[in-house]
Amino acid sequence: MPPVSGAPAMAGPVFTLEERDRLRNWILETARSDPRIIAGAAVGSDARGRADRWSDLDLTFGLAEGADLGALLTDWTTQLAQEFDAVHLFDVPSHATLYRVFLLPGNLQVDLSFTPGFAAEYGPGFRLLFGHPVKREHSRPPPAKEVFGLGVHHAVRARFSIERNRPWQAEHWISGVRDQGLALACLRRGLEPSHGRGYDQLPREVLDLASSALVHSLERAELLPALGRSVQLLIQEAEPVREFADRLAPHLRDLTATSWP
Repeated sequence: MPPVSGAPAMAGPVFTLEERDRLRNWILETARSDPRIIAGAAVGSDARGRADRWSDLDLTFGLAEGADLGALLTDWTTQLAQEFDAVHLFDVPSHATLYRVFLLPGNLQVDLSFTPGFAAEYGPGFRLLFGHPVKREHSRPPPAKEVFGLGVHHAVRARFSIERNRPWQAEHWISGVRDQGLALACLRRGLEPSHGRGYDQLPREVLDLASSALVHSLERAELLPALGRSVQLLIQEAEPVREFADRLAPHLRDLTATSWP
C-alpha cells in the first residue's frame, strides 16, 4: 500500500479537534487508495452525531474478497506508527470482525475494525462513508434477564471474597453488581447500557442510590453495606424481569446479612 505523505505529527498532552480531523482524513484517504478495502463507515458517537471534544476515532472497513487481513494490519499499523507515532494497544476479535485499537500522542484513541465482505450493521451507530456494504440488522442490547443474572453472580462472588478476607477482590465484584444495576436501569428507560454510555442520563434518585453503593474503604464494615446497596439497586431496577428477580431476591438478601455462621 503506498504511503500517504504529508501527515503532520501530533503534539501536546491532549489532541486538538484539528489533529483528530486530519488523522481521520488521512485514514479515510489511505482506505480509499487501498484495493483491499471495499467500504468504510463511521461507527459509535460520530455516527450518532454525538461526537464531542473528547471523542475518539472509531472507523470500520470492509475487506475485498481474498484480501489478506494479516498483511493489511501489518501495513496499516506500520504506517500509523511512522506517520503519527501510533502505538498498537490490543486486538478484539468478534465473529468475522477484528478490532485494532491504537493510542496516539495527545491521548487520541483510534479504533479500527475490519470485516471480510463488510456485512456491516446498519443502525443508529453506523454511517456509511464510502462503498456498498451488505445490510444486516444492528446488534441489540443484552436481555434484562442476562444482566440481572450476571449481577447475582457478582454478588455471590463479592460476599465470598469478603469472607475470604480479600477486600480488593470484593471491591471488584461489588462494583460489578452496581454496574449491572445501572445497566438494568438504562434498559428500563431505553438508554444505552454498554460502557456506561447511558448512566449520566438516569434519574437522580437512581444515581444517588448507585453513589451510596461506591466502596470508600476496604474495611469489612464498609464493604458489606456497599454490597447491600448494590444489591438493592439491582433488585429495584429489575422490573422487566420481576418474576425472575423475585425468585432470587431472598438469596441476594442472604448475601448481605451482617453475620454468617
